[in-house]
Formats: sequence, C-alpha cells, structure tokens
Amino acid sequence: MKFFPESALVQLEYEKVKTLLALHCRTEFAKRKAEQLRLHTKKEFIITELQQSNEFKLLLLGNQHFPNEFTHNIGKELKLIGIPGAVLSGEQFLLIRRLAENTNNIFRWFDNERRSAYPALTKVINDSYYEKVIVEMIDEILDETGHVKDSASEELAEIRMSLYRKRNELRKVFDRIVSKLNKQGYLADIEESFLNGRRVLAVFAEQKRMIKGILHGESDSRRTTFIEPEETTELNNAVFSLENEERKEVYKILRKLTQNLSVYASLLKNYLDMAGEFDFIRAKAKFAADYNGNYPVVMDKAHVQLIQAYHPLLYIYNKANKKPTIPVDLTLNEKQRILVISGPNAGGKTVTLKTVGLLQLMLQSGLLVPVHPDSEMGIFKQIMIHIGDTQSLEFELSTYSSHLKNMKHFMENANGKTLFFIDELGSGSDPNLGGAFAEVIMEELAIRHSFGIVTTHYLNLKVMANKVTGIINGAMQFDEKNLLPMYKLVVGKPGSSYTFSIAERIGLEKRLIEKARKLVDDDHFTLDKLLNRTEQDLQHIDKEKADLKALLKENEALKKQMQQALDKEQHQQEMEKLKLQNNIAADKIIYLKDMERRLKAMVIEWRKTEDKDKVVKMIHALLFQQKEKITTEKQQKKLNEKFEEVGGEIKIGVKVRMKQNRQVGIVKEIRGKKAVLQVGVMPITVELKDLVVVKDKDPQQIVS
Repeated sequence: MKFFPESALVQLEYEKVKTLLALHCRTEFAKRKAEQLRLHTKKEFIITELQQSNEFKLLLLGNQHFPNEFTHNIGKELKLIGIPGAVLSGEQFLLIRRLAENTNNIFRWFDNERRSAYPALTKVINDSYYEKVIVEMIDEILDETGHVKDSASEELAEIRMSLYRKRNELRKVFDRIVSKLNKQGYLADIEESFLNGRRVLAVFAEQKRMIKGILHGESDSRRTTFIEPEETTELNNAVFSLENEERKEVYKILRKLTQNLSVYASLLKNYLDMAGEFDFIRAKAKFAADYNGNYPVVMDKAHVQLIQAYHPLLYIYNKANKKPTIPVDLTLNEKQRILVISGPNAGGKTVTLKTVGLLQLMLQSGLLVPVHPDSEMGIFKQIMIHIGDTQSLEFELSTYSSHLKNMKHFMENANGKTLFFIDELGSGSDPNLGGAFAEVIMEELAIRHSFGIVTTHYLNLKVMANKVTGIINGAMQFDEKNLLPMYKLVVGKPGSSYTFSIAERIGLEKRLIEKARKLVDDDHFTLDKLLNRTEQDLQHIDKEKADLKALLKENEALKKQMQQALDKEQHQQEMEKLKLQNNIAADKIIYLKDMERRLKAMVIEWRKTEDKDKVVKMIHALLFQQKEKITTEKQQKKLNEKFEEVGGEIKIGVKVRMKQNRQVGIVKEIRGKKAVLQVGVMPITVELKDLVVVKDKDPQQIVS
C-alpha cells in the first residue's frame, strides 16, 4: 500500500497500534512481525490473517488451551547445526528438544475435527510435518538434565566406570589420611577441599612441614595451607587424566549428535517460525480483546460501511477510565464517495476522520477491527492524509502553501482505489478565496472517483455537498443547551459551527455579539442559524424516536409476560384436567377390582351351597343396587355442579336440597316441622330437618 505523506501512519496513530500489539508478543519472531507489520492490498492475504486472528480469538473466549508454549529464541543454535564441525551443548540440545516436543503437541492438537473447525489456523502447519526422530536422537544421548548418558558410547561407559573406581579408591585413602592427621592436630579443617581440581588437605600453616606432599596454596589470612598428600598424588593424577578423557569423549559425542541433526536444520527452523507465527496470531487475538475487535465483511473493491465503529486507542483509554465511547456509523460507496463533516470545534470531526483511517490500516494489516461484524470494508491501494498544521520550515512554506502543495499531490495521484482524509479543507487563507479553492479540490477528487472524508467550517462546501454527485454532508451533533459536544455523527445534513451560541453561553457581551453579527453576510448568518435550528430539531426527533423505541420495547416485554402468564394458566388447567381424569380412572379401577373380588366370592358360594336362589339374589342386589348407587352419585354430582349449600333459616320462597336424594325444590308452605316443596310439577312434603338451604352457583364457577 502507498501512503502520503511519509508521516501519514504516525498521524493516524498506526505506530501506537503496532507498539501495543508487540506488548502481547512473547517470541522474538512475533515481536519482529509486530514492529514490521505489513499493509496488504490482496484480499486473500487479508482474509487469511483476519480468519486466523478471529479463530484464535474464539479459542480465547472459549477458554481453550492452544499448546504453543515455546518462547525461546534459538535462532543462533539452529544456524550452528547447519555449520560443519559445530558443537552444541547439552543445554542447547534440550532447547531444541523442547521445540520439537512443542511442535508435536501442536500437530496432535490439530486432529480432524479441529482442522475442520479452524481451517485458517491449520494453514500454518499445512506445509510442515512432525519428525519424531529428532527427539529420539537427543533422548538416546542426553538425560533430562542435559548431561550425556553413560550409554552414549562404549568408550564413555568404560571411562566413567574407571573414574568411579579411582574416585572411590582416592576417597578411602584420603579419609584415612584425614583421620590420622586430625588426631595429631595438624588439620585446620577436616572437610574435604579441592584446589585446582585436585583433592587437598587444609593444614595449619605452622604444621605444613610435618606433611609430605605438594603445596597448592594458602588462605587469605595465611593461617591455612592447602597440601596434596604424596600418598594421593598418583590417584589424583589418574582421576585428572580420566576426567580429561571423559570431556574429550563427551565433546566427540555431542559433535556427532550435532552432525546427525544437521539434516533437520531447515525443518527445525520451520518449527521455530511456526511457534513464532502462532504466537503472533495469539498476540493479535489478545490485542483484539482489548478493544473489542471483530471480523467484518471484506470486499475486494473500494467500499466503507462502518457500523458501531470505535477508535481502538480511544476505546482502550476510555475503558481503563470507565468512560463511554461514542460509536460511528457511516458509509462510503459508489454513489456517496466523499463525506463532508461540519460542526463545532472539539466536536469529534478529526476523531471520526482518524477512526476511519486507522481502522482501514488495521484491516489491511490483518488486524481485527472494533466494528459490528455486519460492517463491510473494502481494500484501498493508497491512503492520503492532511491533518493539522503542516508548514515546512525547511522549504520556507507557509501553512497554506504546504496545504496547497499537499492538495496538488492529492489531485494528481488520486484514483478510484484512493482513500483520503483532509482536516479543515481550505483553512489558513482568506475564507472566500480558500473556500473557492476548496470547492475546486473537492470537485476534482470527486471526478477522480476517489473516496474520502473532509472536515470543514466553510458554508460553501456544505452547500456544494448537496449539488455535486458523490459528495454528501455529515454533521457532529452539539448540545446547545449545555454547550457540550455529543461526539455523534449524523450523515445526510450539514452542521452549524455554533459560533454565536458558544459566544453567548460563555458570557461574551451582547453588544459585541450583535456587532459581529452585523459584520456577517445576512445570507451566511441565516444559513448558519437555519442549520443550528435544524440540528436541534433533529436531536429532538432522535430523542422522541428513542423514547418511542423504549416504549415499544417495554410494550413487547409486557406482551411477552402476558403470553407467558396465559400459557402458564392454560398449562395449569390442562394439568388439573388430566389430574381429574386420572382420579376418575383410579376410582373405576378400584370399583372394578372390588366387583371382581365380590363376584369371585359369590362364585365360590354358588359352588358350595345348595340354596342357589339365595346366591342369585345376592348377585342381583350387588349388580342392580350398585347401578342405582352410581346413578344417584351422578345426579348428586350434577346437582353439586349447579347449587351450593349456604345454610340458614328455611322459609317460604327459598331453594332447598333434600339430604337423602339430593333433589332441589322451592319451599311453598311450612306446616309445623314439615315443609311443602315444589319439585318439578309435583308438591312433596318433607321434614324440615332433612332439608338444607342452597343457592345457584355463579356460571363462571360452573365453567371453571
């Protein structure tokens, strides 16, 4: 990707992003990639890196462990392997073994299921393979501490066995001498001492002539002399000789191991790069988690459609300080390629401009961006930027001269794959003349089909945006009542600079404000005032829309709660119905079992007795009386459903129920302790004590 000027990446704070990314890297390989982060213009490269970052981000969110723990920089060791005659130490071989083991863990992690689930991460290992011989070769020679094993060669085994015997023999002789001299009071220290690699005695200086041997030195106080007894000289010489032979044999073995592993030098380099690549992908995923980075839709054309986009550095800063960050929504496409943002100073125009620029750089570097996943981002081949005071002391250029020089470069080099950003277009010159040049510049950039964002206070540019094809207006909202910026971009209309409103709010004298107003062209002032009023009306409409949306949401929640309550009530009624049916079924089963038991008893009685008529009468009574009982119970149940007992005094005109047959009638006459009831068409005389007052049930109670 091309960019202009050379400081463009610094102005868009891309270097800060690279620095923060490097902080998440653990390997030198990953840190180097972060510092030299590349900007791609080919879709396949961008897609691959975004997918890898997103897949690793999913692993982090799911708390899944990825087995890439090797972080040592052993590039020098791997270079030595390929040099003839080079020898690595045991510790260096252990690092190589850890690298190979780390690679083995990675290949084992990528089983068939994970290869399908994480295809982008799988690409890192597609051109490599795990060679188990590397670990086997090292394990054959070295133990877990990095020391060469006795079994590494027959010569080494023999040398170490001889060394073991000589050391034992030397220890026994030395212990005998120490015991003897200690009894004579010659030794300053009976502990074992070594000097120049040889076993020596610590003797009082005044007694040194009493012991035959080789003087190796004295203590700092000169009170102690270190002497090698003549009895152990030969043994010490033998041990020293064997140790030298051991070192030579170990060196020979390690050199051979280095030579054997040299054939895998390039493969081991690939393993190291693989570990670094996965560390870099992990760093990108960890960094994305800091600013809520997501994977948008990537299109292979010039296109920008940002939904809920944040400036990543501002998001991280506000998150640390527990402050909200206002998102940006904007679209640049073939029909609306250039966005002109107006509004008051310190309202967020430059931040919006930088947000779009930085997110585009991050996307084309393979970094996830803080936008809604439904956002669409295209690919540009060059980025141009002009922000702030860019006057050059070296070339004696004024601010406006530098501005025009940059605009000249923009107009000569911009094309349909260019994304440009101009802050305060036309500033630094006479408003009328600067505004005229600004119109020419914007029109030329529009003709070249380039994409970009321009911030301005010029009214003529705001008017132009509604006339020239491909140029649209945008405004940063401002709270005029509280005199505070809202940092919210509204696309489709220009914004007011709120010059006089701000002056009034800060308490500037009214006469001065009025004097300034008279100096301003009437049409200019009227237009700014109209923009002011329009923006406030739109803010009021936005507030009403938000309130309406909240009410609709609340209504939807209440509707959902009501439906849940109805469903719960219906479910409860169904359960009661099933329960009732189950109770009826249970009663029938009990009744049938009782009938079966009685009939069996009667059959047995029929077989025993000679009086068959008696048994027949019993069966007849059981069957037909039971039928009458069932009929009575049904009638009672039917009556119970229509009437309920209320009790009270029995008097003419009230409804009463007969306790015996459960029939209901109306009292027509009372004769002492009896009452005449009208039941249907027949009058019936019944004892008062056999009656109870009832009333009709509520129809709703009967339904329930």
